[in-house]
Amino acid sequence: MPQISPLMAGDPTHLGSFRLSGRIGEGGQGIVYLGVNEEGERAAIKLLHVKFSGDTIARSRFARELKAAQRVASFCTARVIEADLDGDTPYIASEYIDGRSLREIVETDGPISGTALDRLAIGAATALTAIHHAQIVHRDFKPDNVLIAADGPRVVDFGIARIIDSTGTITSRAIGTPAYMAPEQIAGDDIGPYTDVFSWGATIAFAATGQAAFEGKSIATVLNRILNHEVDVGMLPEPLRGVVRSALAKTAAERPSADQILLRLLGQSTGVGASTAVLTRGVQVASDDTTPFRRVSAGSITDKGSASLVPAHSGPSAQEETPATGQGAVTVMPGGSGGMTPPPDAGREPYPMTAPSGPVRRRAKLWIAFGTALALVAAAAAALALNGWPPLAFQEEREPSPEPTKSFASVADKVAQTKEIVIGVKGDLPGVGLQNGEDFQGFEIEIARRVAEGLGAERTRFVRVSRDDRPMGLAEGRVDLVVATFAIDEGPTQFAGPYYLAHRDVLVRAGSGIDSIEDLKGKRVCAPNSPSVGEVQDRVKVKPVPAGNMALCMDKLRNDEVDAIPGEDLILAGFANRENLRYKVLGAKLSNERYAVGIRNGDAKTCKAVNGIIADLYRTGALKQLMSKYFGKVEFKPELEQPAMETCG
Repeated sequence: MPQISPLMAGDPTHLGSFRLSGRIGEGGQGIVYLGVNEEGERAAIKLLHVKFSGDTIARSRFARELKAAQRVASFCTARVIEADLDGDTPYIASEYIDGRSLREIVETDGPISGTALDRLAIGAATALTAIHHAQIVHRDFKPDNVLIAADGPRVVDFGIARIIDSTGTITSRAIGTPAYMAPEQIAGDDIGPYTDVFSWGATIAFAATGQAAFEGKSIATVLNRILNHEVDVGMLPEPLRGVVRSALAKTAAERPSADQILLRLLGQSTGVGASTAVLTRGVQVASDDTTPFRRVSAGSITDKGSASLVPAHSGPSAQEETPATGQGAVTVMPGGSGGMTPPPDAGREPYPMTAPSGPVRRRAKLWIAFGTALALVAAAAAALALNGWPPLAFQEEREPSPEPTKSFASVADKVAQTKEIVIGVKGDLPGVGLQNGEDFQGFEIEIARRVAEGLGAERTRFVRVSRDDRPMGLAEGRVDLVVATFAIDEGPTQFAGPYYLAHRDVLVRAGSGIDSIEDLKGKRVCAPNSPSVGEVQDRVKVKPVPAGNMALCMDKLRNDEVDAIPGEDLILAGFANRENLRYKVLGAKLSNERYAVGIRNGDAKTCKAVNGIIADLYRTGALKQLMSKYFGKVEFKPELEQPAMETCG
């Protein structure tokens, strides 16, 4: 609980409907008082300094803080109760959070670990996700602004928060707290949600170690460490270790979104954004500090679309690998051990504080109920809209669906008439096709852009497609083309290209002494759900080490837990290229995978046009340049000769 100091001479005794009883603190903008209204509701009341009362810029900044705080769901921050920005004493009265800051807890009681650290990371990620869903960039996410309440972490102080513009970024001078600033803030580059993600990673690292991730005796030293030094997160358990490491990537495009962080920590697929049910589960896990949780396979949230509890039962180990993400779903267990051994820290409270009171517990449950109700309201709003009613006032305006390609003779004709195209791409493969907020980057994204430009498109929209949704998306006209590691098969889809001849191959550490497939005999080979594993086993006897996905395999290879990773060479090179260590693709070429552009069946005109564009990429050396750009750090000999093109029927 923050220390409340008495009012001083000259302090007001009332602001709005609140009677003031003490000072909570003072910052650059003003003083924060503790107040209580006639209903007994306590509030933290921020009063703009008198010296700023006539400053229109300061008042504008104060108004922006209010607007930002009001846009964010109050389960993760302090709810705004009352405000007056037009009077002689501008103030904002927010819900008083009865808890200590994360910085105070760590500095007083030491680093946080075990279940407590899991709950902190999940709660903070839930809050950050809600903030970003409100189109807000906090810009000063740090331990001082994370208050640990009885019902979980709350993120406060939107004094320098900004609303994201239509580009998804904010252009401004460097601003924030130096030790928790992202590299782009220091450089004065555009900032966005990915900036908060970096600060989240630094905050969780501080909570786990008790030390700032980027320490230094001077600001110059701190900034240099942020730009050039990697943070050691080896003490963190998985999946938190991998999530924090990726959040602290120096390049913004390589960081996960807040949605992806939360989904990974909850063990869910990152192929879609965090739904209301996922946010509800995040709140639930962070607020319940009396029952242990264990990690189970993915799907318990996203598949069912609810936050129902998974009953305790005896069975597999406390952490099971999942095909979708390789992370464990944090599932709150009802009372009773059910034959399971609780974690060592299951019996203690996650944060040193007074046990939650009845009303606080009830409030947490109310928010869980609110999350479910919100999902129902959204569904009702959608139903009304579909039946001709206008959208509800609070409903986000939906982006119009792309015009189906079936209304045109071909995609080429559509582009000629509309100058628009919609392309389905991957969003979870670094270097190949990776989504960061609304932006997509990678080798295949560049291929797709050049195809779009070659067809004459002036506006290109990218849409994420899953492996199973690619053919249906084309058939239904939801996407015009697909460029998403789509290997030519015998299905109903027509293909142009291929634009790259991939191979099933093996990734190893450079200098490991493994130079051929025969050198893998007796070695530990990571075994995700991939046919490449079987092809290696067909040729040499190895020791398979199960893992949920390629990201976990990379963690194991980096930490010397496996000697090699089988997979498709382009995908292997994409994961390896973002590492600091050096890796190589063996060049075993176990089998071929012809990555091509998927087109609606029967569209020969577009197929021929795309074939010509791909041929130009090889002829001009553009494809070679893209290979160097996205995979240049890996010892990798890609296929640079144009493969035989498919016939356009």
